[in-house]
Amino acid sequence: MKNLEQYREWCRACVKCGACRATCPVFKAENQEGGVARGKIALAQAMMDGEVFAEDRLVHDLSQCLLCGSCTNLCPNQVPTIDIVAAARMKVAQEKGLSGFGRGVATLLTHKKAMDWMSKSGDLASRLLCRQIPETSGLRLRFPVPGIPNERTFPKPSFKPFLKRDIRQTVSCSASHRVLFFTGCGINYLYPEIGEYLVRILNFMGVHVTLTDEQGCCGLPALSAGAGDAVETLAERNLKALKIHAFDAVLTACASCYGALAGIYPTLGSGYQPFAEKTRDVMDFLMDMNLAGRLASLPRSEDRIKVTYHDPCHLRNHGLTRAPRQLLAALPQVDYVEMTDAATCCGLGGTFSVHHYETSQKIGRQKAKHIAQSGAEIVATACPGCIIQLQDSLNRENIPARAAHLLELVCQALPIK
Repeated sequence: MKNLEQYREWCRACVKCGACRATCPVFKAENQEGGVARGKIALAQAMMDGEVFAEDRLVHDLSQCLLCGSCTNLCPNQVPTIDIVAAARMKVAQEKGLSGFGRGVATLLTHKKAMDWMSKSGDLASRLLCRQIPETSGLRLRFPVPGIPNERTFPKPSFKPFLKRDIRQTVSCSASHRVLFFTGCGINYLYPEIGEYLVRILNFMGVHVTLTDEQGCCGLPALSAGAGDAVETLAERNLKALKIHAFDAVLTACASCYGALAGIYPTLGSGYQPFAEKTRDVMDFLMDMNLAGRLASLPRSEDRIKVTYHDPCHLRNHGLTRAPRQLLAALPQVDYVEMTDAATCCGLGGTFSVHHYETSQKIGRQKAKHIAQSGAEIVATACPGCIIQLQDSLNRENIPARAAHLLELVCQALPIK
């Protein structure tokens, strides 16, 4: 991966105009210069010039970034703040070592058997340590656990990960399209039903889906923690696991996974470029398959639900915003409504919500408010991480709406069992 020195010219391109202040979710929540892009770029420059070192204050300021890319979208010089902050975090890790949490993330993500065991044991432990929140989605701790606020809600881990399940293929091997499904951790361990929705929909559309248990985490959480070596290890393993199969496309149903495979992997070497070029977000792929047209031809339901949409940052940053809305608008059981600031970050930001939960929830509170104002019963999105954050924010604000993956709504509409 690129080191911080390779971004020196990009750092100089930042003219400190302050345009990023108008769009940075962290700055809006805390109103502190250290939380905004130009402040972090100034720190990165100072690190390269040897003016500051990996001290606690620097580490804190660099951690106050969601890596959402909102600043770059508004930057007149298109300075890649995400890449600069990620490189600065890796430099800190090289000089000071990873934090205890960062080491834990890197170790866990690079050991798939440990991930499988954690999912199974997490399901069992949750029955003792957590309680189901009535009429909403998520669990809440019964007893205090270090590092996890008692009021935080989270999904129940799956006892049987998606890739360990017996997923039936109903389309013959002569199907017109053959795709690989890159599941990612969120779908594999927390929301396996999303993977089942995807397979059922693609089979209905005449697409054959290949699943391989050798795939692992995309590496984005490790990047957020500054663990560059773990990202490279995971990317190499995933490329090796997937390239032995014949496919027309690699599909993701997780925005973070798409951002890693299509955005980060190509920076790791030329061998990843062909793989990245075939990576598609499932919503974009389904639009090319004319799913919206088939949905629009179905009879409209008399009892429709009001649904809005939240843009995951890693799809928005790649311009993938139209397809989800077109699919939602075509669903026969849905009345689609656009909410205010649908494209603003939900506040999760990988490790950000662990280190800065209160700031994360200040951002999430505003998002929950916009969902409530839209009148939607469901906020659909295309990222398991966003689902976790959105539902937690809705629960904390006592808003009776539910966060769901768009594939769930699509699957409900199709005449399949």
